[in-house]
Amino acid sequence: MNPGSLAPAERTRPAAPARGSEVFVDLRGVSRNFGAVQALRPIDFQVLRGECLGLVGHNGAGKSTLMNVLSGTLNASAGTITVNGADLSGRYDVRVAHHAGVRCVFQELSLCPNLTIAENARIAHPALRGIGWRKRAAALMQGALDQVFPGHGFGMGDVVGEMPIGRRQMVEIARAFTETEDEARLVILDEPTSSLDQGAADQLIAAARRFAAGGRSTVVISHKINEILAVADRVVVMKDGTIIDDRPRAAWTRDSIVEAMGHAAERIRTTRVTTATADTVVEVPSSGSGSLAFRAAKGEIVGLAGLAGHGQTDTLLAIQSRAGGAKVSGEVALVPGDRVVDGVFPLWSIERNISARWLPDLTQGGLIRLGSERRKAQEWGARLALKTPDIRDPILSLSGGNQQKALFARALGSPATVILMDDPMRGVDIGTKQDVYAMIAKEADMGRTFLWYTTEMDELYYCDRVYVFHYGRIVKELVAAEISEDAVLRASFEEHA
Repeated sequence: MNPGSLAPAERTRPAAPARGSEVFVDLRGVSRNFGAVQALRPIDFQVLRGECLGLVGHNGAGKSTLMNVLSGTLNASAGTITVNGADLSGRYDVRVAHHAGVRCVFQELSLCPNLTIAENARIAHPALRGIGWRKRAAALMQGALDQVFPGHGFGMGDVVGEMPIGRRQMVEIARAFTETEDEARLVILDEPTSSLDQGAADQLIAAARRFAAGGRSTVVISHKINEILAVADRVVVMKDGTIIDDRPRAAWTRDSIVEAMGHAAERIRTTRVTTATADTVVEVPSSGSGSLAFRAAKGEIVGLAGLAGHGQTDTLLAIQSRAGGAKVSGEVALVPGDRVVDGVFPLWSIERNISARWLPDLTQGGLIRLGSERRKAQEWGARLALKTPDIRDPILSLSGGNQQKALFARALGSPATVILMDDPMRGVDIGTKQDVYAMIAKEADMGRTFLWYTTEMDELYYCDRVYVFHYGRIVKELVAAEISEDAVLRASFEEHA
């Protein structure tokens, strides 16, 4: 990576470029159709040189489609594409976009899991060839990771597939900032912090600001409104395949962005009026010296917090499989955060993906009762406002957030009394989050127990109790009013909390 790509930290908040500043990307009348479905209506979209642009909107608003066109992975159905003053319309693809300096970190990660960090750099940079290419690739990735995520702790020989999703996301982000033959002039970050803990997310925001201070540009897509407000010079709101608002950062508040997206402003509760009983339904013994035991009662929402990769997911999986001495009363269902690896069945329909957990209950004489399957899948799809013209369509026809809704429908529609949630709100829009939060509270009031690992601090305020993890140990238990960002961070970073 060019050392000048990320300017000194003291320049992390330059003044936003004024309207009329030099335009780096200029899309005019760009649209994209998928058969009869118009995913992107004719749209004008510009990115200025040296700005961080925040792009927001509900799932299916067209954000990812627009960025796929800009990154060259989708052809525009109509319109013109100008990058760095050159009209590239009609010949724009991934290769042309990369040569023009456009990079993209997709919501669905694209690293090769069987390769090391250094070898994945070679996939993005064909210039890394000949004798000693692995050494050069390792140096390239080491430099990028050091710049974006200082103190990351990676080895360039680490195999990507053996990492948790948050670590994979860090590698993919850093790779986007690397340079060999072509400069990185615009980096598109689609839900870049969806699996990162708060520390890594803050590092990325600072890196994006430094990148812009050096005259480069970033587009950040996120459903975390506070992060958009922290990083962006300008915020663009999309809805139904078009841009509905475009203003400088100073003209926005969190509530005004939420309202522009078409949702009532969300109000985070600081405590939940719980109906949890004293009946313990989940128990996990202490993992060793200095670690607390884990328990959850019937009707309780229990949060798992701390830095990513410190044992939260391992604890959920141990509970699911009753391993490590875990005791569970009742059936268990899991809502995974990594929907690509652990969630969706890509060759199946939306309907079958939703009903997969319930098929034994929908079978008679060895045959699936298709009518019952469809009615139940449609019912839960409607309850979660699943956005699809036909529930029989392929699951991959849905946006990432709507795929996640299907996984929620699978778990909540099952007879399970204990629901495990492994950072499940990745790529889910704020309106859907509100609906899911309300549904979780309602189901808990009816006696279901939720164990909720989340990297979003705001979500912990919906919990009755929170366990903070540190290097595989539970180091702190917070109850009701004790739950705060400060308390979680203190426990996350203190060796003996």
